[in-house]
Amino acid sequence: KALRIGNSDTTLNYNMEGTIIKFTEKEKDLGVIVDNKLSFEQHINSQVQKANNIMGLIRRTFTYLDKEIFTRLFKGLVRPHLEYAHVVWHPFYIKDKKNVENVLRRATKLIPCCKDLPYKERLTKLKIPCMIYRKLRGDQIEVYKMLNNHYDDEIEIPLKRSANTRGNLSRTKLSKSKISKDIRANFFSNRVVNFWNGLPISVTQAPSVKSFERRLDKYWTKFDIKYDFDKCLDFERTRTNPNY
Repeated sequence: KALRIGNSDTTLNYNMEGTIIKFTEKEKDLGVIVDNKLSFEQHINSQVQKANNIMGLIRRTFTYLDKEIFTRLFKGLVRPHLEYAHVVWHPFYIKDKKNVENVLRRATKLIPCCKDLPYKERLTKLKIPCMIYRKLRGDQIEVYKMLNNHYDDEIEIPLKRSANTRGNLSRTKLSKSKISKDIRANFFSNRVVNFWNGLPISVTQAPSVKSFERRLDKYWTKFDIKYDFDKCLDFERTRTNPNY
């Protein structure tokens, strides 16, 4: 099968040994459904359905869920479906962000001591960050790993350091490519730049991945976004704004 992405010639056909290759609008690659618009909406819907199905199984299997049991089950069985390869399919549209978040929103109501609390209070009580925070955090961890050579030399790093040589901090900053379409702003190499450049040098130059994670969490506490979906959404929207 062949998958056209972008403004390619729709009249062009491909053949292999005399057999015409059929076109498809989506294809699964390494567990991620890639569609011809790179919206990843079908992949998100698929993963949300899987996560909801597992939560349904948990609800039917356990007659009672306390905080500890729920946390173990959600982190071990449900959340991985919502985070696997998220660097690739990070939700672009608000409706998709909410679709992913609603899995956790509904799941936390299964705990008797939390079901009547507002969503932010449920997450705070359970010490489970909102899903959008986890994705923003995961992006920055990937940036740290890429810039600090945690991957094989053969892997091409999609990030560019700032060409501005003024000051001693230039080597910690990233440059952003000019884009003509909104959806490209959501590509990893673009969406992470403002977040990374907004971090203090004490965070970006952490000596290890674990140290970076701790320092990042500590720095972001001042924005109060870890357990607040709406604030985290605004935090992301502001920093992905081209004028930021």
